[in-house]
Amino acid sequence: MDVLSVVVGIAVVLVGILASIALHEVGHMVPAKRFGVRVSQYMVGFGPTLWSRTKGETEYGIKAIPLGGYVRLVGMMPPAPAGTRPEGGFFGQVVADARAASVSEIRPGEEHRAFYHLSAPKKLVVMLGGPVMNLLIAVVLAFVVLVGIGVSAPTTTVGAVTECTPTSVTAQGEPVCGVDAAPSPALAAGLQPGDQIVEFDGERITSWEQLVALIEPTAGEQVPVVVERDGQEVALAVTTVQRQRPELDASGAVVTDADGDPVTETTGFLGVTPTSEYEPLPLSAVPEAVWLQVSGTAYIIATLPVRIADTAVQAFTDEPRSRDSVMSVVGVGRIAVDVIAADAPVVATLQFLLSLLAALNVALFVFNLIPLLPLDGGHVVNALYEGAKRTVARVRGSPRPAPADVARMMPVAYVVFVVLLGTGVLLMLADIIDPVQLV
Repeated sequence: MDVLSVVVGIAVVLVGILASIALHEVGHMVPAKRFGVRVSQYMVGFGPTLWSRTKGETEYGIKAIPLGGYVRLVGMMPPAPAGTRPEGGFFGQVVADARAASVSEIRPGEEHRAFYHLSAPKKLVVMLGGPVMNLLIAVVLAFVVLVGIGVSAPTTTVGAVTECTPTSVTAQGEPVCGVDAAPSPALAAGLQPGDQIVEFDGERITSWEQLVALIEPTAGEQVPVVVERDGQEVALAVTTVQRQRPELDASGAVVTDADGDPVTETTGFLGVTPTSEYEPLPLSAVPEAVWLQVSGTAYIIATLPVRIADTAVQAFTDEPRSRDSVMSVVGVGRIAVDVIAADAPVVATLQFLLSLLAALNVALFVFNLIPLLPLDGGHVVNALYEGAKRTVARVRGSPRPAPADVARMMPVAYVVFVVLLGTGVLLMLADIIDPVQLV
């Protein structure tokens, strides 16, 4: 693939990531504005501002580091409750500064537009809007990949005819033909690429899986085969042979014994490989695929500390990097480049890139629901706590409680931010030193 194609592919991935981030923030901004909250900034990226433009009361802009984004909702934190004494120490100052910064953004006469005045259900809608937007993006991309493009499936048309009958297999399970290997049964019988196998041993063939199942038990037998060639049916006679085929586990990996050698089984061999075509899946496949991705991502995040430790060990020692290792945006970019640079059909490359973007949006959805500030899940927990307090007060006939004092959680937010920053740097280094190899 030429350099231009690689550059275009990388640009597509970057634009897809930035669009996912931008739409995540739209998911927060739109309901906040609908509920009357003033949104002072909408930014994609962090760091120095590359471009910005103020429209209405909101400044829209793009920043230099495309690793996230934010919307500034005025009045995220309420002022300190009456009678609260300032706390000493570093974290006490952090809490005080956060309150002061939040209150300073509120314009005179617009106190009612502060975020902290929203009801708990409205706060939930605003804070869940971002993650839900990422989930919707993942659903749309899954629809395009599974229903619009489809999945590659083997057909009953011959794509290639094997030249010889394998005499052994490599440690990776690849067939090997010896010097004196006999021609393959398909070559000897006269099968050609482009032939559609319509009948095998008297049975009409409707799928490649059916054909494989019929070939396996016929080793050493002469079997009648009918193919469609140039619009006409041609009758052939094939004498299949025995060969040792590596056994595969449920994931498709080669099964090995205690010495690391592939475990093989004796089966019939014809010597043809099929063509493949994309078959659209039904609409019902989309929810199932997205759920599997969400549940799988949730499991990865639940075991994230262990996975990060494993990644660090693999990256900075001689231990090979596992294919299911967690990656940073650098690792995802390298995988995308490798796939784009590979000599694969355009449709297959496009499908992979769209699937990659869908997986990233699922990751953004699940990760942002972690119930810790500064992530969206932390604000969700705060809104639920506030709503529960108000519900209890209403049932008891007590006065309505003041908004939850979110500022007191700022020390936790700072610690989480430092941990996330350190983890991100570690994963980026790992992806540079010892990247995951998928292709």
